[in-house]
Amino acid sequence: MNVVSYHPSPEELSYTFGGRPAVGKVRPGTIMELYTEDCFGGLVRSVDDLPSRVCEFPYLNPVTGPFHVEGAEPGDTLALHFVSITPARDWAVSTTFPHFGALTGTHTTAMLQPPLEERVWRYDIDLDRGVAVYHARNSDFSVALPLDPMHGTVGVAPAANEARMTITPDAHGGNMDTPELRAGVTVYLGVNVEGGLFSIGDGHGRQGHGEVCGTAVESAMNTVVAVELVKGVATPWPRLEDDLHLMSTGSARPLEDAYRISQHDLVTWTSELTGLDTLDAYQLVSQAGQAPVGNVCDTNYTMVAKIPKEFLGRAPVYESAHERLRALGSAYTR
Repeated sequence: MNVVSYHPSPEELSYTFGGRPAVGKVRPGTIMELYTEDCFGGLVRSVDDLPSRVCEFPYLNPVTGPFHVEGAEPGDTLALHFVSITPARDWAVSTTFPHFGALTGTHTTAMLQPPLEERVWRYDIDLDRGVAVYHARNSDFSVALPLDPMHGTVGVAPAANEARMTITPDAHGGNMDTPELRAGVTVYLGVNVEGGLFSIGDGHGRQGHGEVCGTAVESAMNTVVAVELVKGVATPWPRLEDDLHLMSTGSARPLEDAYRISQHDLVTWTSELTGLDTLDAYQLVSQAGQAPVGNVCDTNYTMVAKIPKEFLGRAPVYESAHERLRALGSAYTR
């Protein structure tokens, strides 16, 4: 088994997808042990560390990478299986910002009311208990929330030599912020440039659907990923697979367009897998599908379309990459 470990220094973190050379090369079938920093680069450590004071825009939402996958060419698909996602510290933070989030005026939704207060919450992370402990700022209220670690940001270099800020989700992936991207999930990303150049970051100890206030339980992570390459198979938008479901994503503004993209991709994918014509697949997804929200606060919003695999027959998905990578991950953990 080929295992590669990578713990970037602060200078090695990236803030874009595209526009940066690879930090390393890996071959398909590799297990990667990665450290990812939180969205504030570890600089927000207490309730007094307001991001506007300790962070510098645009150096927010750092990612680890990019990594060049040997043999990856435009028209191929990278399959990244998340074997484990583990908070790397015993604390995490969340915030509200002026002009950011779903329940405040923003630069694109201009309102006359005063901006939200900038406020920081610090969570205690207890891995033994499997909880993130919330503490209210203006009362003694406290509650332990179950940990559900996930990565908000994963993607590849965009096409046409573009460089996109890591906070922006689009067809290349990016800051989709879907809680569905947890351990046990395989994400499929269409390759746009030689090597794919994938990066991962923005770990969350947990997050509600939508990331309504604009931040989750932001945590540095120790993450294990198994890497595979599916040759000659294109993927138009990031897709996810777990043991029970297939999922398509869409990112855009307004939110209904993100919804349409994700549903369109799931309908056409269902048609391809089952042999159903488009309207038959549309009917099946309409009655059996789910629509979890990714984010409603980023520069683009993200929706997920999700359907149980049991309703789609036994057609292999991406040459059974999820099953192979899950087996590889299980061998690694033994």
